[in-house]
Amino acid sequence: MFPAILIERGEAGQKAGQTAGQTVTVTRLDEARLPDGDVTVDVEYSTLNYKDALAVTGVSPVVRTFPMVPGIDLAGVVTESAHPAWNAGDRVVLNGWGVGERHWGGLAGRARLDGDWLVPLPAAFSTRQAMAIGTAGYTASLCVEALLRHGVRPDQGEVLVTGATGGVGSVAIALLAEAGFTVAAATGKAAEAPYLQKLGAATVLDRAEFAEAGKPLQKERWAGVVDTAGSGTLANACAQTRYGGAVAACGLAQGMDLPATVAPFILRGVSLLGVDSVMAPAERRTAAWDRLARDLDPGTLDEIAREIGLAGVPAAARELLDGAVRGRVVVDVTR
Repeated sequence: MFPAILIERGEAGQKAGQTAGQTVTVTRLDEARLPDGDVTVDVEYSTLNYKDALAVTGVSPVVRTFPMVPGIDLAGVVTESAHPAWNAGDRVVLNGWGVGERHWGGLAGRARLDGDWLVPLPAAFSTRQAMAIGTAGYTASLCVEALLRHGVRPDQGEVLVTGATGGVGSVAIALLAEAGFTVAAATGKAAEAPYLQKLGAATVLDRAEFAEAGKPLQKERWAGVVDTAGSGTLANACAQTRYGGAVAACGLAQGMDLPATVAPFILRGVSLLGVDSVMAPAERRTAAWDRLARDLDPGTLDEIAREIGLAGVPAAARELLDGAVRGRVVVDVTR
């Protein structure tokens, strides 16, 4: 038996914006109920992401099959393996691949998974630290990798990070600062300026100046951008990016729309780089985790993360959707 968060569909079904269509319980499950997979992992820590919060609250129909153990991230130790890459005792981390949506996920004490989804946990991190990073930090690393592959360099000017106090934004600031970039952080939480500056932000800006509709081409400000917002914020970020610069887009907190024109792309040669963390190939995942192990000070993780147990997940999910969470939420699945 192992502890778990279990989402079950009610008689009314699940509809976007409604929680009545599902029930969420903290329970204990028999290992015999685990789904198919060639690797079994004793999960030590998971984390709470925006997608997890949507799943737990039922605000959006993220869960595709029921019953479901949510949690798109996990870190733990392999106990059984029929996969050639993994042996009992290996420390592993998982991000995405539809786990917590179509396949039972990490908000449980045990998981059975496809071994191809796993990445070796860098020796620099404990399983708790890996979940303080989680999909958010791993996505931030993918964004930094995308900007660097495009050729964005510190001597070309400032880099903007939107949604700066969130998990992606917090880690992106730390990684960019470590790589030598001058970072401008956009946030709606002015009181968090000291936190962002401690992470490495040189400038803290009010997100409101990016949210409203702006001109198709604006003053050139940014050599690169890591955007977690989408919608008008992303449109303005593109319009403000310098000639030949790049925008790594990985989120849609403000919206899925993009009220922009082609002007920045054809008149300034700006590149819009879509960053996907869910289905990213193994080599990019490994490169992202290697950068995190090399450039992210483990002490920074204490600044950006707080810990809860499984019982605290439903309340924390609501806080996250309300914008009341700073940084990362680590979940100790053993309590």
